[in-house]
Amino acid sequence: MSLYCGITRRRKSFWCCRLLSTYVTKTRYLSELKEDDDACKKAQQTGAFYLFHNLAPLLQKSEHQYLAPQHSLLELERLLGKFGQDMQTIEDSVLNGCSEQQEAWFALDLGLNSSSSINASLQKPEMETELKGSFIGLRKALFQLNVKDASLLSTAQALLRWHDAHQFCSRSGQPTKKNVAGSKRVCPSNKIIYYPQMTPVVITLVSDGTQCLLARQSSFPEGMYSALAGFCDIGESLEEAVRREVAEEVGLEVERLQYSASQHWPFPNGALMIACHATVKPGQTEIQVNLRELEAAAWFSHDEVATALRKDNPSYQQQNGAFPFWLPPKLAIAHQLIKEWVEKPTCSILPP
Repeated sequence: MSLYCGITRRRKSFWCCRLLSTYVTKTRYLSELKEDDDACKKAQQTGAFYLFHNLAPLLQKSEHQYLAPQHSLLELERLLGKFGQDMQTIEDSVLNGCSEQQEAWFALDLGLNSSSSINASLQKPEMETELKGSFIGLRKALFQLNVKDASLLSTAQALLRWHDAHQFCSRSGQPTKKNVAGSKRVCPSNKIIYYPQMTPVVITLVSDGTQCLLARQSSFPEGMYSALAGFCDIGESLEEAVRREVAEEVGLEVERLQYSASQHWPFPNGALMIACHATVKPGQTEIQVNLRELEAAAWFSHDEVATALRKDNPSYQQQNGAFPFWLPPKLAIAHQLIKEWVEKPTCSILPP
């Protein structure tokens, strides 16, 4: 028996080490591609490309979800040649990941005019016909993608948008030049290096112990409520940002808070969503909605929220002209926060 247990433990250790080694190898390979232009150009030869047009990814419909097709460099060469473009367009691509077998993944926008490209943007309808797909806004398609494609396309769009907005040096006004991977831009005149960045955003689910507070903005789909969210100000800690946002938006003072998780979010311009649970004192729950920030906010019971979590596409279930209360889709970190609270309402009740 002891011999069997020893073998089992060794097997578990072996698989854990193998998993870790795969991750480390993949991470170091990506790091090499970001720093070595020649290595990255070589990786493009055998890599796969995701295509965009004015930041909208190329997608193909499959039953109830979208799929993101990949294209080889050879396929891209044929495509660009057919539309009178040369391979210089490839210089605008960005590295956005790789497989465990070290197949590099790139993203290329065929609709943006880059300072590094002399070619005009390609026409969308003709491209869609040739590629047998549609360029669909990521905000519209995100929740109909699988987790892998959603993550890859979100990262790709954020990188493409950043490069489109940072083609000139803020100090000299001269054009900046991206490296092959797109992990940085350099000003040739003063050697300033610019790196892609994300904006930190706190998203907070407030509870009084028995209820949770949810709110909606006018831009939300009809009937949808979510956790409170806002950008971090310069100089703030995470805790300070949470307390300020809750006070600003609903007029409540946070007593305790706990970090939950984080998520990259591509909207509006690439954000790091930092999710937290927060509690207020049971006797201090009167909401004062800041109408400059929110359209509405309210306390919801455990049963109300649990029922809403079970709804499938409720925004389309119109009843007598009114939309029922519903919550963000599963892919959003707000959904995870709310689900955590429903499964364990006391997760927000923390020691002082």
